Amino acid sequence: MSVERVPLAGGIIDRDAPTRGSLEALEAAWAAPDARVLRIAGPKVPVRETDLSLALVPTARVTAPADERVYLGRRDGAPMFAIATEESDGEPGITWRHPFQAVMKLDHAERELVTMALAVIRWHEAAGYSPRDGEPSTVADGGWSRRTQSGGELFPRTDPAVIVLITHEDRVLLGSNVLWETGRFSLLAGFVEAGETLENAVAREVFEEAGVRVAEVRYVASQPWPFPRSLMLGFQASLAPGQDPAAFVADPTEISELRWFTREEIRSPGAGLLLPGALSIAGWMLDTWAQDGAL
Repeated sequence: MSVERVPLAGGIIDRDAPTRGSLEALEAAWAAPDARVLRIAGPKVPVRETDLSLALVPTARVTAPADERVYLGRRDGAPMFAIATEESDGEPGITWRHPFQAVMKLDHAERELVTMALAVIRWHEAAGYSPRDGEPSTVADGGWSRRTQSGGELFPRTDPAVIVLITHEDRVLLGSNVLWETGRFSLLAGFVEAGETLENAVAREVFEEAGVRVAEVRYVASQPWPFPRSLMLGFQASLAPGQDPAAFVADPTEISELRWFTREEIRSPGAGLLLPGALSIAGWMLDTWAQDGAL
């Protein structure tokens, strides 16, 4: 399957790194007549009620100091910015929605703008001080870095996490997290630890959460997940030779239940079975596997 089908995969917006490094170029971009601003209120974004497209506004209608603007890049040549704001109730035809409710209705470029803006703005909220020495930091590079007075540089943090579709005899292994409601299942996943390869992280997480070994670990695709700052790295694996498919042991601190599911069960979930949403790479991988088996 094409990696472009992965939700939030992006690659459409020109990130325009040269403009980030020039205060003059940033001001010129902000002043451009076709420049637009994406407002972020907590986790919510504004969309038009008529077609659920992003309610971007011209920069001429926005008052925001330079150090509160994030330069996202260019969409079809037009400068795109993002700012943190408060949700407004006084805009006719505009509704504020969580990305889980809105993003799948947006086109691919709008999804990328939301993904970028959420990730960077959430990072700024927690990066006011250097984690090394506590020194205050200020915004630089059009919102893509922060600097301290002594010359320290801070950059948006992305935490890599692996997520794996495990198969055996035309079935897939799914787990239910202890924090979820009964009946919700998804692929096994976990963060990559320091000094660990992605493949080793897959094998470790599966063994820790399910007590089984996997083989033929193969990378499939990745997805930015700005809730708040993860990069999901999708893998497919099979149960290792000699492993008993019925002998899994769920880690009680993380997993409440493990089950094998057939393609038909994934294609047509029965009552009470909740699977990952279409926005997530887990949902995309499961749907792709269930429909034709090719990842």
